[in-house]
Amino acid sequence: MNFFEKYLTLWVLLCMVIGVMIGQYIKVIPDFLSQFTYAEISIPIAILIWLMIFPMMLKVDFTSLKNIKNNPKGLYLTWVVNWLIKPFTMFAIAGLFLLFLFSSFIEDTLARQYLAGAVILGAAPCTAMVFVWSHLTKGNPSYTVVQVATNNVILLFAFTPIVALLIRFTGVLDTIGMVLPLDTLILSVGLFVVIPLTAGMLVRIRVINRHGEKYFTECFLPKFKHITVAGLLLTLVLIFAFQSQVIVDNPLHILFISVPLIIQTFVIFFIAYFAAQTLRLSHDISAPAAMIGASNFFELAVAVAIALFGAQSPVALATTVGIIVEVPVMLILVSIANKTVHWFKFT
Repeated sequence: MNFFEKYLTLWVLLCMVIGVMIGQYIKVIPDFLSQFTYAEISIPIAILIWLMIFPMMLKVDFTSLKNIKNNPKGLYLTWVVNWLIKPFTMFAIAGLFLLFLFSSFIEDTLARQYLAGAVILGAAPCTAMVFVWSHLTKGNPSYTVVQVATNNVILLFAFTPIVALLIRFTGVLDTIGMVLPLDTLILSVGLFVVIPLTAGMLVRIRVINRHGEKYFTECFLPKFKHITVAGLLLTLVLIFAFQSQVIVDNPLHILFISVPLIIQTFVIFFIAYFAAQTLRLSHDISAPAAMIGASNFFELAVAVAIALFGAQSPVALATTVGIIVEVPVMLILVSIANKTVHWFKFT
């Protein structure tokens, strides 16, 4: 894990401070940028998010799909946890805290919007950072690639209906008097998943065919490292600038949103981890499977929240809080996984 990734939470908090200050004292910037939209999607933020997502998609090796029949139990576990369990536990846990346990502190309209953000986050399993978590837990790199590749294929078809279903159950649409724009949701998946995924696949194939896989991994991919970092940080500054008034008016809400997100992360990790042990999977497959479910594709979640509800919405803020808690919680889970390798030494 590089220096930036290790201290991601610190950078996010710094971006929050800068963004809030811009939103409070240089309002002309968010006011000006909010004018540039297409189908309710913020064009400036869309560009920045695309810069974040494209380099991640370059890492996905779809040629690994040919190995899908090798030890399929680990893949079945990944698919079930990510698409049949995780979105619904997120809805249940976040709903319990935001709508009931914290109801004395969060007004109902805001709580339902935060819940919608949590739902979007929960329906977006990790795509890029899981390679880091897999490496830190000594995961099988080849198998992790297959897990991520198949997960991305499922995401293309499952993300939209799951998000559309659960958002309706949050009650946010009735609360704010809005009809869910399915066309915008579908456009978001196309813009932030299909296009960068296809572009990444084509670029990957072309570069490897011309220069070899070693050049692609050691020389080509590192060129995008700073672009990804810059895109993430600028996106966060803009989001917090748009959200500055909500944060200033409700500073404790960041903490309230964080609580169910953290609990959800631990719950999903242990569901997958114990299931892998029950299935007698090796640790180098079990740990990455649990990490994929526990972590989130927060770049996609932020993009979809902004597209559906706007950059200034509490929904977008809730997905952004997911970035704040991601790294410290995942590092704790990495430590747990590394200390429990002996659980998977079957006789």
